[in-house]
Amino acid sequence: MEKYKKLFDEINLLRRQRNAVILAHNYQRDEVQEIADHCGDSLALSQMAAKSGAEVIVFAGVHFMAESAAILAPNKTVLLPNTEAGCPMADMITAEKLREKKKELGGVPIVCYVNTSAEVKAESDICCTSANAVRVAESLPGDEVYMIPDMNLSRYVQRKTKKKVSFWKGFCPTHEYLKPEVVKRMKAENPGAPFVAHPECAPEILDLADEVRSTSGMYDFAKASKAKKILVGTEMGILYRLRKENPGKEFVLVSRDLICPNMKVTTLEDVRDSLRDMKTRIRVEEPILSRARLALDRMLAVPRD
Repeated sequence: MEKYKKLFDEINLLRRQRNAVILAHNYQRDEVQEIADHCGDSLALSQMAAKSGAEVIVFAGVHFMAESAAILAPNKTVLLPNTEAGCPMADMITAEKLREKKKELGGVPIVCYVNTSAEVKAESDICCTSANAVRVAESLPGDEVYMIPDMNLSRYVQRKTKKKVSFWKGFCPTHEYLKPEVVKRMKAENPGAPFVAHPECAPEILDLADEVRSTSGMYDFAKASKAKKILVGTEMGILYRLRKENPGKEFVLVSRDLICPNMKVTTLEDVRDSLRDMKTRIRVEEPILSRARLALDRMLAVPRD
C-alpha cells in the first residue's frame, strides 16, 4: 500500500476537515478497503452510517447502497464517489414492473432484497439480506412469499423453508457466471479444502458447497474453520479482508471470472475527489424515503436466531 501513501494522506486530511466517515463494501478494491473506516456488507454499513457521529458519509459501493445509507441516515450528507457504480441485478426490476406484478399476486407478501433501488423497496413489504433472507421469509404471515429480484437467493430460501417461494427472475451476473465444472475442477485440485459459496450463486453451485454464506458469514466461517485452505465462491474483493484477518490460512478464488466491474470502478482518486468537492450527493425524497424505510425497519425488527 506504500504507493498509495500520498492519496491516503490527502484523504485522511479531507476526512478530518469534513467530519466524514468512509464506508467500503467487501467487494471494493483493496486500497479502497484499506482507507475505509468500516468495511462490510451494504446493510451493515448503512446501519453504521446511521449511528456514526460523522456529518458526511462517503459510501464506496454501488448506487443502491448509498441510497440505503440516505434512507437510514436522512440527516447526513451521503456521497457516492463514482456515479458509474451501478448494480445490474438491481436494474433488473423497477417500481413500475413490481406494481404490475403485485396486481397478479393478490396480496402475497413481497420480500425485497436490499440489492434494489429505493423506489422498489418502497413498493415492498419487507427487505432482506442474503444473511437473513430465510428468517425474514419465515417471519411473514401465510404460507407463500414473493421474492425480488434475485432468483438464486430465492431458490436458496425455498430449500430452507416450507413456505412456497415464487420469485422475480433477476440475478447477479458475477455469481451467475460461475459454472459447476469450474468448481468441480478446483475442488479436485484442492482436496480437503472446504468450498464456501454465496447464495447468489446458482443452485447447482450451492449443491457443491460445503457452506453457503453471505459475505459477513464467510468472514465468520473463515475465522472459525480449522481448515488451512478455503475455496471461495464470491466476488474477489472479499479476499483482501479474509487474508488480512486470517494470516495463517490460504484463500483460493474458484474462478477468475468472479469480479464485478461495477464494484471495481471506484478508485482512491474518486474517494478523494468526493470529499474535496462534496460530490455526488445521493438523496431519497419523500414519500419514497418513508415507505422504503418502513420495509427496512420491518426487516430489522425480525428476531435473530
